Amino acid sequence: MQKDIIGGATTFVAMAYIIVVNPAILKAAGLPVGASTVATIVVAALGSILMGLYAKRPIAVAPYMGENAFIAFGLGALGITWQQRIGSVFVSGVVFLIITLIGLRGWLAKSISQSLKFSFAAGIGLFLAFIGLTETGIVESGTGVPVKIGNLRSPQVLLAIGGFIVMMALMRLRVRGAILIGIVLTAAAGILLGFGHAPHAFFAMPFTGDYSLAPIAFQLDLRGVLKLSFLPILLTLFLMSFLDTLGTLVGVGAAGGMLDEHGNFPEIEKPMTVDAISCCISGLLGTSTSGAYIESAVGIREGARTGVAAIVTGLLFALSLFFIPLVEPMQQLRFAYGPALIAVGALMLESIRRIDFDDLTELVPAFATIAMMVFTYNIANGLTAGLVLYPLMKLLAGRPREINGGSIVLAALCLIYYVFGLPH
Repeated sequence: MQKDIIGGATTFVAMAYIIVVNPAILKAAGLPVGASTVATIVVAALGSILMGLYAKRPIAVAPYMGENAFIAFGLGALGITWQQRIGSVFVSGVVFLIITLIGLRGWLAKSISQSLKFSFAAGIGLFLAFIGLTETGIVESGTGVPVKIGNLRSPQVLLAIGGFIVMMALMRLRVRGAILIGIVLTAAAGILLGFGHAPHAFFAMPFTGDYSLAPIAFQLDLRGVLKLSFLPILLTLFLMSFLDTLGTLVGVGAAGGMLDEHGNFPEIEKPMTVDAISCCISGLLGTSTSGAYIESAVGIREGARTGVAAIVTGLLFALSLFFIPLVEPMQQLRFAYGPALIAVGALMLESIRRIDFDDLTELVPAFATIAMMVFTYNIANGLTAGLVLYPLMKLLAGRPREINGGSIVLAALCLIYYVFGLPH
C-alpha cells in the first residue's frame, strides 16, 4: 500500500505539467484557458480513479500530448470549428468503446509479436528520455542540425543534470521514493536559487467564473463531424489513440513486470475500456483525446503495482482543482520533473534485450518502431511503421505462416492511415 501511495504521488508530480500545457496548446484551437484547465483536470481525475477501481492497474489517465497538438494545430488549416474538433474526439471514443466491448481491440493487441511489443517499451523509454532532455534544456534545437547539446553553463540545466544524478544514486541505494525525493530536492534547490516563482494566488473555486466549464462542456458538434469529409480526421484520431494506448500499456507493463510469459498485458480489455470511456468524457467536457499515460512508468518504478496508485493520482488531480493558481508555477520547474522522465526512460531500455536481434524479420520492424517514435517525436508514427513492416518482412523472408490475422488487420489500418489519414 505504501509503495502504491508513493508511486501514485510520483506519477502525479511527473505528469502534473499537463494541467498547464494542455490548455495552453488547446488555446490555439479557440478554447478558453480557464475552462480548458478544469476540463483537463476533471478528465485526468475521473479517468485515473476509474482505472484504479475497474482495471486495478497503476496507470494514470489524462489528455494525450500529441493528440492535443493535432487538434489545435494539425486541424488548424482545415478551417473547422473547435466544436467539430471536440466532436471528433467524442466519436473516436465511442468507436474505441464499441470495438473494446466486442473484444476486437484486445484481439488486435494480442496479435502483435513479442519483439514488437518490447520495442514499444524501449521506444517509449527513449521518447520519454528525449522529452526530458528537451524539457530541461540539456538538448535543444539547433541551427543547421535538428538538435544539439544545450547550454551546460545554465544553472537550470545544471540543476536538471544534478537531479538526474541524485535520482539514479538514490535508486542504486534502493531508497524508497527515489524519483519523488529527487524531484522535491531539485525543485527546492531551484526555488532557493530564484528559478521558481511564487503563485499569484493559492486557492480558486472550480466551476465558477473563469474556471466554469459552461463555455466548452457539451458544446461538441456531432452533426458537423458525421460526414464523409471528416473520415481522415476520425481515422487519424482513432489510430493515434489506439496505438498510443496500446504502446503505453505494453511499455509500462514491461517496465513493471506486468506482462505474461507471451508478452501480453493480462486483461488488457479493462484498461482499454477505461481509456475509451475517458475519451468520451473528454469530448463531452471539451478537451482533447485522453488515455493511459506513459508517465505512469515513473510511479511504477517507485513500486506502484495496484490500482491504488492510479486512485491516488486521480485524487491528487481532483484536489488540484481547488489550487489551480498554485499548480501554475509548476510549469517553470521543468528542471525538477524533466530528470524523472530521463531516469525512467533509461530504465525502460531494459526491454530492448528481449527483442530478437538474430532474426531480421523481427529486428527491422522493432528498429523502425523505435527510430520513428523518437525521431518523429510521435509514438503513433513509430507503432504504425513497425506494424506495417512486420508482415512485409515475414512475406519477403518466405515465412507467411508466421503472420496472423490481427497483424494483417493492423498493417492494413496503418497503411490506410498513411494514405488517407493525416500523419504528422
